[in-house]
Amino acid sequence: MAKLIRLLFYLAIAIFAAGCSNRTVFDAVQSTGGHEWHSSNRLRFEAEIDDTVSTYRILLHLRNHVEYPYANLFLFLQTRMPNGHITRDTIECQLADPSGQWYGKGTGPYRQQLIPLHNRLKFPLPGSYVFYIEQAMRDTILFGITDAGLRIERNPL
Repeated sequence: MAKLIRLLFYLAIAIFAAGCSNRTVFDAVQSTGGHEWHSSNRLRFEAEIDDTVSTYRILLHLRNHVEYPYANLFLFLQTRMPNGHITRDTIECQLADPSGQWYGKGTGPYRQQLIPLHNRLKFPLPGSYVFYIEQAMRDTILFGITDAGLRIERNPL
């Protein structure tokens, strides 16, 4: 009887652990170069995607200083698929509300947030996807955006 109880206990732990599994497939953040993000500085991220049946949630990491002079940020997101096909998107990120209050969390002079880009994206091919993020503001040198990155999460079935 004790062996059966022990077996059921371990089985319950295994089921619980499987239910709490981390769905994050890729998560990386890079510095933009301190407080100056030059328009020529493209951030590169490479993610290996093997599952083409599941849908994914794509999020953008952003970290800004409260002295950033704008309420929004325009970015170019370029994606190179495993077959070499390239897509390019322009993304507008709202960093502050109309009254000037910063979105995101943080203490001191920095705020960070995760901005959803896609909620149910399917990757068409297995393999290595390369993402490039570059600032698309009119300023050649953009002050106040300190870090950017990508997170890819598998959606639950």
